[in-house]
Amino acid sequence: MFEITPILNNGEPLYFQLYKYIKDEIQNGNILAKTKLPSQRSLAKHLNISRNTVDVAYQQLLAEGYVVSREREGIYVVELEKDYFQKNNVKFDKTLLKSNQEKDPTVIKYDFNYGDINLKDFPYKIWRKLSMQSLNEEQGHLFLYGDAQGELELRGYIAKYLYEARGVKCSADQIVIGAGLQYLTGIVCNLIGREKLFGMEDPGYYRVRYLFEDNGIRVKPIHLDDYGISIAHLKNSKVKAIYVTPSHQFPMGTVMPISRRLELLEWAKEENAYIIEDDYDGEFRYAGKPIPALQGLDSYDHVIYMGTFSKSLIPSIKLSYMVLPRKLINLYIENSYYVQTVSRLHQHTLQLFMESGHWERHLSKSRNSYKRKYEALLKAINQIMGDKVKIYGASSGLHILLEPNNSMSEDELIEKAKMEGVKLYPTSIFYAIPPEEKPTKVLLGFANLDEEGIYKGIELLKNAWF
Repeated sequence: MFEITPILNNGEPLYFQLYKYIKDEIQNGNILAKTKLPSQRSLAKHLNISRNTVDVAYQQLLAEGYVVSREREGIYVVELEKDYFQKNNVKFDKTLLKSNQEKDPTVIKYDFNYGDINLKDFPYKIWRKLSMQSLNEEQGHLFLYGDAQGELELRGYIAKYLYEARGVKCSADQIVIGAGLQYLTGIVCNLIGREKLFGMEDPGYYRVRYLFEDNGIRVKPIHLDDYGISIAHLKNSKVKAIYVTPSHQFPMGTVMPISRRLELLEWAKEENAYIIEDDYDGEFRYAGKPIPALQGLDSYDHVIYMGTFSKSLIPSIKLSYMVLPRKLINLYIENSYYVQTVSRLHQHTLQLFMESGHWERHLSKSRNSYKRKYEALLKAINQIMGDKVKIYGASSGLHILLEPNNSMSEDELIEKAKMEGVKLYPTSIFYAIPPEEKPTKVLLGFANLDEEGIYKGIELLKNAWF
């Protein structure tokens, strides 16, 4: 009889040690295929352990398919492909577990990340309290699957807010809630048709360009001018859908004037095309009132309005939404295979947050905070670097572009800043068609830096560049 002689200790459970020993021996080829394992009784006696311990170990091996049980014969090792279990001499490199910053000796003191928000002013206590309300037993239905479009009550509050704050004209039944831009973009591609030619601002948000391409969409870059997307180039493009950021063009920061908006709407009417309006940070304008959304001007139902709570509330809950024209929302409903991707608990918490007036107060507080940071950033740049740099971007949003008046390339600007402990971001990645001269602008976000950090960061930039 084949003998099994593992060394058992008081560490892990005995059944697990026995199971693991036999499994490793099979994988290493020390116990050959078709070998009959000892009976439970004999192995228990040999190892001086209980028969139940052997039984549990054998049952785990049976469950994982390392052995088979033959009636009235016993338990036998199965034939395995040994190549999968060959040991190699490559040692695991623990440094791979380290983050990029841990590998990089450069210490980043000030990160001008354009994707950050202000975490210090988030109403943690209120959100926690409302989250607990959503977890009450009487809200048990929220543990089940919900409406594919999102919770009706929340959609109602979003529709009300959009009309009052952004001039968007819609009802709750036109709104679709989804887990971020990626999910909603996929739906839009399905509804408009993947065989259609889509257009995009150039430069524009590169992640959206990749999302379209990943969905099998042909994307045509459309040039910008001083007023936003070029209508002249658009008319010659033959596109049937155009993605734009009219309230705060990303990344250039241009605000599309009313005359250009009307031209764009007229183009959509003439071409029977759709405009995908991404209003990613339209809440934040620091001079005058927020610019009304393009959708509110649309009389012919050609605008798909997309919004998010990522900039104004919490990025991590991935709660975004879109307002679909009547034709497309009917098509969406007909395609009943769509499911909701945002937690109903988060949706209900947000509903309570809006219902109780906390949303408006939070938005007002955030707007004032970001305005102070924006003004502090401009003041620091003007005081410290003066006419040595040029600033791009209207009085809105959570980022600006900075163009130093020196001979450095974009890569050099970023690397020199990094050596001083400041992290900046490139603009070249946003171009689908690289310009003849590579841009020497860098992108600075300011949402998650305090005013002192902004000032010190700009001081370090001057040391790096001049």
